[in-house]
Formats: sequence, C-alpha cells, structure tokens
Amino acid sequence: MARITNVAVQMDHVSSINIAGDSTFAMSLEAQARGYKLFHYTPNQLSMRDGKIHATAEPMELRDVKGDHFTLGQPEKIDLSTMDVVLLRQDPPFDMAYITATHLLERIHPKTLVVNDPAWVRNSPEKIFVTEFADLMPKTLITRDPKEIADFRAEMGDIILKPLYGNGGAGVFHSTRDDRNFSSLMEMFAQMFREPFIAQEYLPDVRAGDKRILLVDGEPVGAINRVPAENDARSNMHAGGRPEHTELTAREREICTRIGPALRERGFIFVGIDVIGDYMTEINVTSPTGIREVKRFSGVDVAALMWDAIERKRA
Repeated sequence: MARITNVAVQMDHVSSINIAGDSTFAMSLEAQARGYKLFHYTPNQLSMRDGKIHATAEPMELRDVKGDHFTLGQPEKIDLSTMDVVLLRQDPPFDMAYITATHLLERIHPKTLVVNDPAWVRNSPEKIFVTEFADLMPKTLITRDPKEIADFRAEMGDIILKPLYGNGGAGVFHSTRDDRNFSSLMEMFAQMFREPFIAQEYLPDVRAGDKRILLVDGEPVGAINRVPAENDARSNMHAGGRPEHTELTAREREICTRIGPALRERGFIFVGIDVIGDYMTEINVTSPTGIREVKRFSGVDVAALMWDAIERKRA
C-alpha cells in the first residue's frame, strides 16, 4: 500500500473557522492523529509556473481547543505533486476563482490524490448535478427568464428561489403565491447574478427538518437533521438551523443507493446530500459539512471512515 506521509489542505484560513462545526478541521485532526504531516494554504496561494503547480504553504498542527486550535510554521513554497493527498476544502462560492483552482489541481491528480476529484467537482455544480436524478427531486426550474419563474410559481403555489451557485443558505427566499415582493425579488436577482436562478417547489416538510446525509465512497455513513428557526425558511446551520439526531429512512437509503454509483464513477470520496421529506434537493461535492455534528449526535466518526477510503484509493 502506498503510505500517506504529506497532506496539503486547501481551505479558508484556519484562523477563521469555527472548530465546533467545521468538517475540514475534523478531517485534518484525524489526518494528524494518523501521523500525516499537514500543510495549510489558502486558494490565493496557489500558482502554476512552467506546468508545475505550487502553493505557498505552512506546516500546520491542530488542537481541539477553542481559541487555541492551530499553530502554523514558516511559509514555504511546495510542489503540490510531492504531496500524497490534497484536500480541496475551501468554501464556495462556486465562481471562476473556484473553477480555476480545479483546473490547476487537475494537473497533479490522481498521482497526488485530490479529494474530491477536481475535474468532477468542476463538472458537477451542486444544484445542477442533482438534476440527473430528476425523479428523486421536487419540481425544479433553472432559468433567468422572469416569466418562466412567474408561471412556475403560479403552477406550484409556494416556491423556493435561490442563486444557482450559492451556498450556506445565502440568498434563499420562500416566495408565496400572493407575495407582493416577487417582482422586486426577481429584479434584485437579475442585478446580482449573471447566471440563471433556480426555483423549486416549496416542500412543507422542511418545517420538520432538512436532512444532511453524508456519504463516503458512495455509501451513506451518517446523517443529521437540521431544523429551521421558527422565523426562517432556511435550515442551514450557517443560517441558524438547529441540528438534531436522526436515522435514515427507507426512502433515504433508496436515494443513496440510486446515486452511489454516480458518486463513485466521479471519484467523489466525501459527499453531503440534502433531503427534505422524500426528496433530494442538492448533492454537495465542493466542501460538505456535518462531520462534527454526526459524531456528536450518533458517535459515527465520518472523518476516520473518509481517511480509510482515501488510504484504499492510494493503495
């Protein structure tokens, strides 16, 4: 088996994270516990010269101590092809900067294993990839034509409107059939976003929670339910959603069985899907979260399962 020694983590700066709920921190802690040497860098420290991919990175040591969770060493320019694994873990937005990073990291993958596969991350935007499984989704429209969206709302009644490449619940609106702000909302979206928008049938089951299911190498390994605040339509924990223990239903296992082969074909080692009631709304492949909450509520160590899968891939 090819032994893992050096792991580079491309992430938002470690000083900015909330360790209580940060999945990248959980992954990195587990890597450190296995004896891997960690290197930390942010996306703006990535570069390519003469076909070689480098990053100005700092050796990183972590501690599960709030307010004292990291130590960084002296910055050094490293050739990322000398790493065994690169974790692609900065948060979206999934914009041209993110896409450019995937093009650069694709140059070193799979000799250096990039998790998740950068080419497939680029080709699988989270709110578009999921449409390959249209029968598992609520009714969904992707367009920036305001008449199409108005007609869709007239047909559906209540809808959810959100940016196509957003994340963390930002810019998500619940628009009711008689919402007098609808035209203003469409004007605001048109000014803010060049790309199409996504409109989905509103699922009342969201009031009972939006379930985040974590999959490792295409298999479900844990889940949490995220219950929205009373005065908010969003269940994302960034937006005030409350995590709680949950178990997978037969329908949710059916969804995971359906999508598992597609995840494995694309080299997606770690994925988080969102399920409301009987319907899947997103397949998150860029920087899924939920590892620490799953361990806290169910005891399942998803980070350990992920590194087991990475070690198998490196074999």
